[in-house]
Amino acid sequence: MKKLYEKNQLTFAIVWIVIYCVLQSLANPLNKKMGTGYSASAIFCVLQTAVLFAFIRKNSLWKRYGLCKSSASARQFLYFVPLILLATVNLRNGAALNYSLADTACRIVCMLCVGFLEEVIFRGFLFKAMAQDHVKSAIFVSSITFGMGHVLNLFNGSGMKLGDNFIQIIFATAVGFLFVTIFYYSGSLLPCIFTHAAINTLNTFANEGAYTVEKQIIQSLVLIVLTVAYTLVLTKTLPESPRPNARGRKS
Repeated sequence: MKKLYEKNQLTFAIVWIVIYCVLQSLANPLNKKMGTGYSASAIFCVLQTAVLFAFIRKNSLWKRYGLCKSSASARQFLYFVPLILLATVNLRNGAALNYSLADTACRIVCMLCVGFLEEVIFRGFLFKAMAQDHVKSAIFVSSITFGMGHVLNLFNGSGMKLGDNFIQIIFATAVGFLFVTIFYYSGSLLPCIFTHAAINTLNTFANEGAYTVEKQIIQSLVLIVLTVAYTLVLTKTLPESPRPNARGRKS
């Protein structure tokens, strides 16, 4: 893995995206066979998280991939209040225990790992590899790739409907732009990891019975507008971030 990383960081990022997507797709039918929702997904995610964490730790890549304190103050990011709103919106209509204890535990483990994995892979590996040559292209590609990756939910046995998936893709793309903007300007991926993990995890306890189709659409549109507005505010108010080191693996 280290040899591939040193040879071509972009290829390394693409390989990890493929591995992640393939394992996530394989996990859904395995979950059903194992009889506990998200059991296989949790296992795959924990293993991938352990491998990536060990790789980053062994090669001292904490700072390069944002697993460090922000170089900018929280005040410059409006104290991340919009992130708190994004993270907790799933509980707007209250909380509920929607699954069995085993299912809930597996979902929580899986979602916490997904927050780490997707941020490190898409905002870390992919963005950093491309930003060495062109930052704007890196921001665009990492965000679009992250959003379009959710189209797999139509084919991997998750049962998601076309309309729901379309909204999910738009929201994920908007969130992708926001998170990569935060990472680019702050140098830290931690706010993105925590928010991403919180959004997914708290969705496990969303009061689904209180949601009508109309409410879901309205909430999704509000979140998209909030995400885009926050991204635009950050790009206009934050100072220009220093250009990433061309080949600095331990910067």
